[in-house]
Order: sequence, then structure tokens, then C-alpha cells
Amino acid sequence: MSSSSEQPGNEPPSVRWHDMVKFVRQLSHDIRNNLNAVELQSAYLAELAEETEMKNEIQRLREMVSEVGANLQGLTAGLSQVSRTPISYPAADFIEDLKQKLAKDFADNAAKVTWDMQLKDATLQIDPQLAQQAFLELFSNAFQHERNIKTISAKAYLDKDRFVFELREPKVRFELSTENWGREPLRNVSQGHYGLGLNRARSITEAHGGNFRAEYDQKTSTLVTTLTLPSFPAEKR
Repeated sequence: MSSSSEQPGNEPPSVRWHDMVKFVRQLSHDIRNNLNAVELQSAYLAELAEETEMKNEIQRLREMVSEVGANLQGLTAGLSQVSRTPISYPAADFIEDLKQKLAKDFADNAAKVTWDMQLKDATLQIDPQLAQQAFLELFSNAFQHERNIKTISAKAYLDKDRFVFELREPKVRFELSTENWGREPLRNVSQGHYGLGLNRARSITEAHGGNFRAEYDQKTSTLVTTLTLPSFPAEKR
């Protein structure tokens, strides 16, 4: 006689990715509606409060509510389908804008990046905001998992009709498989991180006709993440 653990009725339900995304979006929407109500009530309490200390505490509460709402927005954005509006964008300008954004968003780590740019006058056909999200995710992932890292190498160059971007991260120990890099959302989940970033970066890259991959070089103990996009001569802008 088979044990109860082997009975079909005890198997977890199989949920389609589309249905899971729909559920998370709706749940996020409902929670944010409740957060908006809390925000309105907090604003009302701030008007009634007379003591400075009480006003400060209410302000901190409003900031916490706002942060939760922003995190929910980020979660739903990570699950959403990529819808791009491409424009012609000089590759060198894109990298310079990326550097500035990196310095702003990762002020404590941006100086660790060494750049090697060999782009000449190539042009990309990209949605700049989406493309920048994909590139920033690579740096965010590197900074998150290697907090004591001293140097990260970023190289951008042209290979025939392709724009190639390589990010090299020193990693003394690396035991993960890179075969499905960026293709396994929700696999690695921790507090504040839901395993969606690299999958989002891959989706954005492929939506632009590009490729996304990672390889670990055991000889140099380096994780090399490569992102490629179609490039065009300047006269085709």
C-alpha cells in the first residue's frame, strides 16, 4: 500500500507563469491601494500633530510606506513583458550616460569599475531607458554578491555588426551553473531580492535582438557576463 505522500492529491498544483504574474500584479495593486489609504491617513495625522517629535515620527512612517510601495512597483516591473520604443542612439553616448547613472545610483561602488571603451561612431537602435535598466542590473548583481570586491572590469567594443559589452567580476569561488544564466526567475530569493533582475536583463536584451550569456573562467577566477546588441554605422542614424 502506497504512503499518503505518493498520492496524486498531495502533489502541489501546477501554475502557469502567466497566471502567477497576473496574481502578483493584482496582489501588488491591492496592497498599494491599502498603502495609499495609510498614506492619506498619515498626512491627516501630520496636520493634527502639534509636537515636533510626533511630526517627525509620522514623517518616518510615511517614508516607510512609500518605500514599500516602490518595492512593489519594482517587483511588478520585473515580471512585466518588455515593450520597447527604440530610437537611434550613439553607442559611446549610451555608455557615458550609463556611467553617470551608475555613479548616481551606486555612489559607493561606481569607482570600483574600470572602463575600456572601443566604440568609435557606432549607433544602437534601443529603448534607452530599458537598455540602461539591463546594464545597471549587471552591476547591481555584481555589487550585491561581492561586497568586498575591489575592481570590476567593463569593456565595450564592436565586433563586425555587433556591440559587445563584457563585465568581468573576480570570484575566487564560483560553483553555480551558467548554462541558463538569466533564464531561471525566482530561483534565488533573499530578503528584498526575488531572483528577477538577471531574467529581466536577458528579456530586455533579447527584445532588442541581442544576446545575453555568462561564463566562468577558472584560470583567472573571473565571471564574465557578455551582453551583445546589433550595431549600425553612424550614417544609418
